[in-house]
Amino acid sequence: PDESFTCEICIEPISLPNKKFKNQNLCVHPFCMDCMAKYIAVKLEDNVGNIPCPSLSCEKFLDPISCRNLVGPQLFVRWSDVLCESSVLGLAHCYCPDRRCSALILDECGGKAKRSKCPNCKKHFCFQCKLPWHSGFECEESRELRDRNDVVFGVVAEANKWKRCPQCRHFVELIEGCKIVKCRCGVSFCYNCGKRVYRHWCSCDSASVRCIRIIHGITIIFILLSIFFIFKNLNSITPKK
Repeated sequence: PDESFTCEICIEPISLPNKKFKNQNLCVHPFCMDCMAKYIAVKLEDNVGNIPCPSLSCEKFLDPISCRNLVGPQLFVRWSDVLCESSVLGLAHCYCPDRRCSALILDECGGKAKRSKCPNCKKHFCFQCKLPWHSGFECEESRELRDRNDVVFGVVAEANKWKRCPQCRHFVELIEGCKIVKCRCGVSFCYNCGKRVYRHWCSCDSASVRCIRIIHGITIIFILLSIFFIFKNLNSITPKK
């Protein structure tokens, strides 16, 4: 039997039967493998995990397992990551209250979780008030203890001149070295003024600014001198008769 078909995406006749896309047993449409691979890649660029069938009359979604060989290992891992991220955003979650950990933790108890254990640092905390576990205290009482601890911690941070990251607000300590530091969240900022920077210098550092202005001025002078000598040499050349 003739198993050729016309792809409804690229509108090209396909004669090889193994070039026809199969979405497990969910749905069957005349799409070629190449078009489907490109379609999936575009959807993943937009962070779409539940990819719908491209057929306008179909309400099914593509099965990632059946598409694994089609998209290749790298794109399949990306697809898995997008699905995981979308699942996490739909669940209640919090971060470990230990400032040295801050691991992402999901609520798998339907909002009833209270005493929980961080899978990363193994410390117990309260999922309701998002504070270290307060045995013998209610959440409101624990908040009062936290406020006092925060005051003490703030005094220590000020005495040691620690700086907060402008993005995640975690404290960062600079022992020595360059004043442009990078937080674990990926944001770079100036340890002098605390502002986020996108270059390896900050306008608050007058010495750096003066140095950059001097280099910029020398560069302009060098370019102008080069142009001057080029025109001078051109004018000194006598055209042959």
